[in-house]
Amino acid sequence: MTTSTGPRGTTPDGGALVLAATPIGNSDDASGHLLRLLADADIVAAEDTRRLHALAARLGVTVGGRVVSYHEHNETARADELLDTVASGGTVAVVTDAGMPSVSDPGYRVVTRAVERGLRVTAAPGPSAVLTALALSGLPTDRFTFEGFPPRKPGERARSLVALATEPRTMVFFEAPHRIAETLAAMAQAFGDDRHGAVCRELTKTYEEVLRGGLGELAARASEEHLRGEICVVVAGAPPAPPASVDDVVGEVLDRVAGGERLKTVVAEVAEAAGVPKRELYAAALDAR
Repeated sequence: MTTSTGPRGTTPDGGALVLAATPIGNSDDASGHLLRLLADADIVAAEDTRRLHALAARLGVTVGGRVVSYHEHNETARADELLDTVASGGTVAVVTDAGMPSVSDPGYRVVTRAVERGLRVTAAPGPSAVLTALALSGLPTDRFTFEGFPPRKPGERARSLVALATEPRTMVFFEAPHRIAETLAAMAQAFGDDRHGAVCRELTKTYEEVLRGGLGELAARASEEHLRGEICVVVAGAPPAPPASVDDVVGEVLDRVAGGERLKTVVAEVAEAAGVPKRELYAAALDAR
């Protein structure tokens, strides 16, 4: 059973776990909510404490509470320690090096544990590399899927991309600059050279760049230009499969009838599943017999 809490993002005793988005490049994108949290939270749990203090200095804010490290190697062990502060009425802000906590970054496990303990979780929303890349890509944004970093090993990467070859939604990936050329080449192999994509790098920073085109073209450019910086790759979803025809499915009908099933029953089932006219399929099956 989940808890119901008020609009200000606190548990009944005043505590809150706050996922706070940090700038992905341009410090001017920091929200007023983030600045207040850094100044007022009892604990700021940071993916990298040095980067947090550097960000605070750029923002001209003094971190008022205790700063603790919270990263992929200690997030499970430290979750209850942070949440004990929330349970006692304190505010714990979770921040990562850039963007929204828990989105391909630490944060998921402490949120899960907070839900289990019935504690309030809220957010100070802000910059997101995923949404920024999607918006700038020029590709459909009405439906999309975030796939994170592709596997590093070539064989695993190839298999994972092949499994996505028929995904109809726009796909967003993260990738490291030293792997971007080979990843784009693997995408071109799995999805086709002509599938549209966008390589978005250094978003909101001085050298922001968005390369758009077919995956084959993008792979060639990445190989030649040695792209640097933080990179998101956005790939168009697969085009709709062409509708099935009677000729495509009549063989299935004949195989099932040869196996002992009734022709009319098989025709009705196959026609409905394939979206073809039942009468035409029945006639074609008779002709083929």
